[in-house]
Amino acid sequence: MRTPLGALAAALLLLPSTPPARAEGLTLADAFARAISSNLSLEKARRELPAADAQRKAVFAALLPNVAAFANLGLNSTEVSFGEPPDDRTILPKRDWDYRVVATQPLFAGLREKRAYDQSKLAVEGARETGRRAEEDVLLAVASAFAAAAGSEALVEVETRNVELVTRRSRQAKDLFEAGETTRVDLLRAEADGKAAEERLVSARQYLEEALGRLRVALALDGPIDVDAGSALLPPLAPEDELVALALARPDVKQAELALSTASLEVKKQWGAYLPVLFAEAGYVKQKRAFPVDEYGYGALRFSVPLFRGGETSARVAAARERETQARLALEELRREVKEEVHVALLAVEAARSRVKLADERLTAAQADYDQTFEQYRNQLLTTLDVQSAETSLAEARRGRIGARLGLFLAEVRTLHAAGDLAPATRKETAR
Repeated sequence: MRTPLGALAAALLLLPSTPPARAEGLTLADAFARAISSNLSLEKARRELPAADAQRKAVFAALLPNVAAFANLGLNSTEVSFGEPPDDRTILPKRDWDYRVVATQPLFAGLREKRAYDQSKLAVEGARETGRRAEEDVLLAVASAFAAAAGSEALVEVETRNVELVTRRSRQAKDLFEAGETTRVDLLRAEADGKAAEERLVSARQYLEEALGRLRVALALDGPIDVDAGSALLPPLAPEDELVALALARPDVKQAELALSTASLEVKKQWGAYLPVLFAEAGYVKQKRAFPVDEYGYGALRFSVPLFRGGETSARVAAARERETQARLALEELRREVKEEVHVALLAVEAARSRVKLADERLTAAQADYDQTFEQYRNQLLTTLDVQSAETSLAEARRGRIGARLGLFLAEVRTLHAAGDLAPATRKETAR
């Protein structure tokens, strides 16, 4: 069953009158699409991905050859050479210079560079999940703001109708007072209640503007917004086991899994410090000195073995293992929390549906009570206090119906968010 938030504004409170036609408003699907393309917080989170990919490329550079050029210029106090021309050799020029080009290639360092590169790839995946998580959070905020705006519009309608109820009683009290059928107290009470109703109407309009303001921020829009409450539709909720399976693939769960994999790689990377380091080096040298020659090239394999580092390596390995254990415990706890979050969210949906049904029944009863009470008041069978009480009950029932329908919509949105399925669900709904 699809749950329309539009019931907050259309077919509201069993009112017979039809609201005036309005310009086409912002639909929920349009709001979601606008948020995905223009929300500033979401765009900021998406920037994590290219930053992480750039960091991955920087780490990968450690696996590639490193080529560097060096040069020296010098002025000595004397010049020293031996031999006779043309076979003389200068071993200390007065004006000295040399340059060299050196290429270094890491061959083996306990696989630490490879572990670091694997961690950087996991960081890229984590940044991608950060974008997914931000998208879910932004859509939740947009749905909440949209629902608040639609509910506030409905509340403005309700408070307008409540003002009309009090105005109706005020006119009846004035007619009875002028006919000498009642006291001035009834008229004054109706006028006071009318001012209170107008005050609530002003507050409802203020709440509407605040909700529209939050929606404008979420959508990066300027100017007035007219929400189309009737467009707020969500797909049916899947069974609990399916939602739990989706929730276990949520972005934050994926990030916790990536954190565990990163911690495991860190243990291996730190342990690699026990192993020898091997790299190749090749170079070309050009110098003014002619001894033994003025230019030459060379190649070398360089090898080093750590013998004693004061226990630093073992301490780093122990710390990495503790971080790995913490990451594993955090992942297990998060998985348990996710399952319970989905379960509680579904319970909230069921409770919200019950409240909607009760609110509808309460409104029907309150409307019937008010109609009968006012008719008897007009015939002077009941007092103004009776009709005032009936007005209050009807007004509360109307507000209660808005709150119940708003609560049901938000409960379903939060359930989709708890399952990590809000963005896919909104795409499906937008495609309809």
